[in-house]
Amino acid sequence: MLSVVLVFMVTQLWSQDLRPAPESQSEEAKRTFRIPLLGETAPSFTAESTEGTLNFPTDYGRSWKVLFSHPQDFTPVCTSEILELANLQEKFKDFNVKLAVISTDPLDMHHQWKKAMEEIEYKDRSGVKIKFPIIDDDKLAISMKYGMIHAPTNTTKDVRGVFIIDPDDVIRAIYFYPTQVGRSTDELLRTLTALQTTYKKDLMTPADWRAGDDVLVPFLPKVDPAQPEVVPEGYYKLAWFMWYKKAGN
Repeated sequence: MLSVVLVFMVTQLWSQDLRPAPESQSEEAKRTFRIPLLGETAPSFTAESTEGTLNFPTDYGRSWKVLFSHPQDFTPVCTSEILELANLQEKFKDFNVKLAVISTDPLDMHHQWKKAMEEIEYKDRSGVKIKFPIIDDDKLAISMKYGMIHAPTNTTKDVRGVFIIDPDDVIRAIYFYPTQVGRSTDELLRTLTALQTTYKKDLMTPADWRAGDDVLVPFLPKVDPAQPEVVPEGYYKLAWFMWYKKAGN
């Protein structure tokens, strides 16, 4: 009987907290929260987390940072995402990337959820300690700064957002997922690798680029006027406007 009551209470909690915003809400109210743009400095904040007080992004220094938002603790999709991040903690460390997870649930709920997640054997893996902070934003202050409250979907819970921030604290990539769709840690790592490969360099990555692939250059390489048909060493082209630089050059 206790189990049935608990399941009913959790079901009601999800259905209430993940409900759409009222139709009567004004269009002006729906546009209250501005999403920071690519190239802007990441909004700073101080908040409590499962790892203590966090001053973001200052405490992360010259690391790359990923701010990863989710709508609610103890929800299945969010749990699968956090467990995947936890499984890749050492890999993110190798990439000089520090993670921070945030939702509008309070800190005591985060601690309970973290403890429960660390006991789950996900994908036949033994439980793993979650070493990155889960941030308390029950007042929605941080969510407002980062435009993570999308009122047509929900007025009190974050959408599934990801902000990738470089060592200069500049926002370099942003993406959002709907409540029903889990995010890809593989794509997150691919994007981070591409950003680090092109960081402060005249390089670009083509579609579906992976680490070790050739990269694009946004300029025409210098050629010998006397032999314009000769392609400089380390480069090749598919068209006069599409030049590649070979990996390792």
